[in-house]
Amino acid sequence: MIMRVMGEGQYRVGDDHLNRLNQLDDELLTALEAGDEPQFRAALGKLLDAVKEFGTPLPDDSLEPSDLILPDAEATIDQVKEMLLSEGEGIIPGFAE
Repeated sequence: MIMRVMGEGQYRVGDDHLNRLNQLDDELLTALEAGDEPQFRAALGKLLDAVKEFGTPLPDDSLEPSDLILPDAEATIDQVKEMLLSEGEGIIPGFAE
């Protein structure tokens, strides 16, 4: 799966890491629902760090389509809520086992 972090680039992440990313996505959703800014910042940071840890960066000139787009680390709660509304089921949909 190819994930784009807005403003940073794309990462190829293997399916074997998607369950962990879904867990981090759930933490982010919980923080969003609670409107808890510190928890939101921490959860977003952990999710983005995990994508970078588990993923392999694609070259900047790569033309691969992204399977999903993640907000950057500076995104606000409102911006991420808007992204989720357009996605429907979290940032990383449908990969839990």
